[in-house]
Amino acid sequence: MPQPLSFLHVLPSFDLDARGARVARLMTAFGDRARHRLVVADATRLGARHRIGKGVRYEIAQEAPPLAGKPSLGRYEALAKQMRGHDLVLTYDWTAIDAVMARRVFARGLPPVIHHEDGFVGEEAGGLRRDRTIYRRLALSVAHALVVPSRALERIALETWKQPRARVHRIGNGVATAFYAERPDPRALPGFVRNERELAIGAVGALLPHKDLPALVRAVGGLSARFRLVIVGDGPERAAIERAALAMGIDDRVVLTGAVERPYRYMGLFDLLALSSTSEQSPTSVVEAMAAGLPVVSPPVGDVAEMVAPENLPFVTEHHGEVRLRDAIQALAGDPALRERIGAANRAKARAEFDESDMIARYATLYAEAAGRPTCLG
Repeated sequence: MPQPLSFLHVLPSFDLDARGARVARLMTAFGDRARHRLVVADATRLGARHRIGKGVRYEIAQEAPPLAGKPSLGRYEALAKQMRGHDLVLTYDWTAIDAVMARRVFARGLPPVIHHEDGFVGEEAGGLRRDRTIYRRLALSVAHALVVPSRALERIALETWKQPRARVHRIGNGVATAFYAERPDPRALPGFVRNERELAIGAVGALLPHKDLPALVRAVGGLSARFRLVIVGDGPERAAIERAALAMGIDDRVVLTGAVERPYRYMGLFDLLALSSTSEQSPTSVVEAMAAGLPVVSPPVGDVAEMVAPENLPFVTEHHGEVRLRDAIQALAGDPALRERIGAANRAKARAEFDESDMIARYATLYAEAAGRPTCLG
């Protein structure tokens, strides 16, 4: 049997978010053909490790140089030392960009680096910072490839970060679409019991400021239909969501379940998925909802308008705003046949374009070729 590829992953966290779930899924798919070492900036956030399949060889570095801090030759050298001895280095988002710069400063004897950008939160959620743009341009000049999940990020990579077309790879997030055809588990979501006389509105994702879930609470508060808003996820915005529900007088119709794994078990319990985000790229929850046969209501963020089926486009609002979200949800609330028709079209598109088998194959090809062993992961 060929020697397995050795990957070093440099991540801000290993949470069970879109990035963490994807990394864990790829590690599982590569199986014994690869082994992995993870350098994680925040070692308290490791929820995705439970998604790694049995038998996958990996370790989480206990002693590693800090990823954040003032740029210095000493820290670059320490990062470069971590990289030696691996076949490929995989870095993720701004927090790991210094590892890419270390590859530029200490190039001799270091393996190739593939950098991944999944989107912007925190300081760049409202717009790119010029200093970070300049730094990315310098660091990414030595990357073997840059991987992004959305057309919006692809445009930024090409036009703002000035990356060569051949070096930029857009690989959308995929899910195991067949699982979403199964009957959902009516007990999968704590605190929620499906009532056929209510419109079940789902919102799935980390409770972070850019998700703007209080705005969704205010939007559904204006519906004339009976409804239940079910928000699946954990995060620092929970209290703000609860306050918004109390202020609207609908706290008895808003369910916060906390984080729940295996979305295919519960996505089909909803009548529709709603997003209220101010910033997204290629949301995995949208793909999951499509695979489950749901319509999606969303502001025009990221690639959502390109992801959903044409039948769903009228419900991707032209502008942000609670009134527009409310009106889009209201239009679907009273028309089960329309929801069914849109959901069927979304399911067909998810199966055709967003199945994880294609995502895994594309990553496997890119990684193996970068490591100089093009058949190793095939």
